[in-house]
Amino acid sequence: MTQTITRLFDNYSDAQAAVQKLEALGVPHSDLSIVANNADGAHGEHHGHGHDHDGVNDHGDVSRGTSTGAVLGGAGGLLAGLGLLAIPGLGPIVAAGWLAATAAGAGLGALGGAATGTIVGALKEAGHTDEEAHVYSEGVRRGGTLLSARVPDELAAQAEAVLHSHNSVDAVTRGAAYRSQGWTSFDENAPAYDREQVVAERTRYVGAGSETVPRTGSSF
Repeated sequence: MTQTITRLFDNYSDAQAAVQKLEALGVPHSDLSIVANNADGAHGEHHGHGHDHDGVNDHGDVSRGTSTGAVLGGAGGLLAGLGLLAIPGLGPIVAAGWLAATAAGAGLGALGGAATGTIVGALKEAGHTDEEAHVYSEGVRRGGTLLSARVPDELAAQAEAVLHSHNSVDAVTRGAAYRSQGWTSFDENAPAYDREQVVAERTRYVGAGSETVPRTGSSF
């Protein structure tokens, strides 16, 4: 049996390191997925050419931007296949793997990139609760990086340990922080965060893992 383990990262570098550790554990590339906000252009500039899914081919595979992945991910692996694309509600992202393909690839082909996929739907299809799907989607919208791994039961504990050791954030912790700011759920029709908003959101949190809390007051 397998299970899907997903965590949010405030820093792309932490997610990148976790991907490499999971690959070293023996999790195949086909069972890993990463979706990272690119509103600040840190991973290269996205040019949509008139539609939202540039970077996803007719089969729903993230196929564009291999050179981007080679720069960001180092030597091979999942990160060498990063593509530049956009998903409704998230704005510009870089992504690789099955989760992004599910979110952005449904209904492609003759439609040539119609916006039919959603990140919430992809997460729920992967087995996550509605709560988890909304919090993790909102996390990417606000500048985070989402890493998801399908692992056999015997590797689950090790995979969880890898994610925790690289400053991941779970849905319960971050959902509580968002709600303290008045948030209720992810809205794919809401405007995507711009560069300045993403930078501000990434500096809002301090700490690591389950201890991550929002920055408040004037002490930061």
